[in-house]
Amino acid sequence: MTPLKVVPGVLRVASVLLAWRLDELVDAAHLYRPLKLLRPLLARPRPGARELPRGARLRMALTELGPIFVKAGQVLSTRRDLIPADIADELAELQDQVPPFSGAEARAMVEHELKAKIGRLYARFDETPLASASIAQVHAATLHDGDEVVVKVLRPGIESRIARDVALMRSLGELAQRWHPNADKIRPLDVVAEVEKMLANELDLQREGASASLLKRNFESGVDLYVPAVYWDFTAERVLTLERVHGVSADDVAAIDAAGVDRKALAAKGVRVFYEQVFRDNFFHADAHPGNIWVDLERRGDPRFVALDFGIMGSLPEADQYWLAQNFIALFERDYARIAQLHVAAGWMPATVRLDELEAAIRTVCEPYFTRPLSQISLAEVVVKLFQTARRFELTLQPQLILLQKTLLNIEGVGRMLDPDIDIWAVAHPVLKRILRERYSARRTLRAVRQRLPEWLHAAPQLPELVRDALRQVASGERQQLADPAELVLRADLALRRRRALLGGLFGMALLGCATLLWIAGGPDGSDWVALGCLAASLIAFIASARR
Repeated sequence: MTPLKVVPGVLRVASVLLAWRLDELVDAAHLYRPLKLLRPLLARPRPGARELPRGARLRMALTELGPIFVKAGQVLSTRRDLIPADIADELAELQDQVPPFSGAEARAMVEHELKAKIGRLYARFDETPLASASIAQVHAATLHDGDEVVVKVLRPGIESRIARDVALMRSLGELAQRWHPNADKIRPLDVVAEVEKMLANELDLQREGASASLLKRNFESGVDLYVPAVYWDFTAERVLTLERVHGVSADDVAAIDAAGVDRKALAAKGVRVFYEQVFRDNFFHADAHPGNIWVDLERRGDPRFVALDFGIMGSLPEADQYWLAQNFIALFERDYARIAQLHVAAGWMPATVRLDELEAAIRTVCEPYFTRPLSQISLAEVVVKLFQTARRFELTLQPQLILLQKTLLNIEGVGRMLDPDIDIWAVAHPVLKRILRERYSARRTLRAVRQRLPEWLHAAPQLPELVRDALRQVASGERQQLADPAELVLRADLALRRRRALLGGLFGMALLGCATLLWIAGGPDGSDWVALGCLAASLIAFIASARR
């Protein structure tokens, strides 16, 4: 967006901020300061604005600015490592309920996307929407075979409006990046990038359908979590048809009690489902606020949740998933030294960090919590404060971990709403240990080796050349003249570890080749045991090499 085109939008944003008495935000951007003199001309102060706390004023201002700014506020509410807690709490309450567009436009959109008249697609299509949000709205419908469904339809022209508003937000972010005194902590351009990515995902309803389908497959039994089925013949990029489900919002405690549902069992099940999504399946619902998590009132003795809205899903790189799980286990067992070591080993912090100082900082955060009964300890709050503390030690977190932090806050909030006395630690600890035991068991490792064996055999002839090239790179690195003696010591230690790791990998590959040949050749009765012995020895060599 060119500078001239952005001026009207910037003036509108500034006027709304001033009207809600957000003077500190205007002062932070030096270019806005002259606008304070024009406050009477730009906007009249909103009634009661002066009495509201700053977080509530910001929430109301974003709501007035429109749906895209509401989305930005929702994303910003997840960045508790960057913004004060009182503002994050207020922004977390943002809802993007907006007036619906006409049912005739929705009908036309469905017919255009699915290339058929509405009467051929559905036996009944209700033009009055069930719900309406900033990106899309939902209509009830019935298929010709009698199945009840809901049809999610994107708003007409939403792509161009989002592109315009995102361009304005990017311009505002650039101004904040240049002029805001705490820009390095707030990182406004990173926040805008997160909003842009989230909106791009939400605009593709076929992607949302694929996410729903995968989550349903992960919880195929439907005992703990029910996911509506996707009707792919009635789904396109701008239209999504899902099985219609029934229930109440997870925060409707009165309705849950009236139905006789066991809230304590439901709360514990919600915590278990979260850890299974993250650490068993590595695919989790990342927008799990009560409006998207319903409760099935027809199952009283064995309650379950119903998931909705799959536009924002999360997953972690396998390495981060492993390190995060180990950090949780160490946190449950109050092993602060282990937490410090894991943060460095995971690469989240530079290797130059003093582990004793990091351990002391972690202990300072965690110990006050462990003086309380476990049922009163907020795991989400502990994790947030750990991330905030770790930032002093140059912590670098991927966006997926921030998304996970937000989901943990949502899940714990729902759990405590259903059962204020729930012991999150007692529920989560055994579930996590069981998942890790199954995930990294010997049987699973052998299965993974068996699956990758053809790939390794195919690459085996190239291994000598790769080892030679790697050793040559290590040798040339050792010959470099380094001015810093400490860096020279670290480089030498790293080179030694690389050589040992390469030798261990080469030895493991040789043993694996021997095991494969013995297994294929067959022969005397004892040859199978020798092959298994070689395979076990090769695994040990690979593990030792990987640890180095």
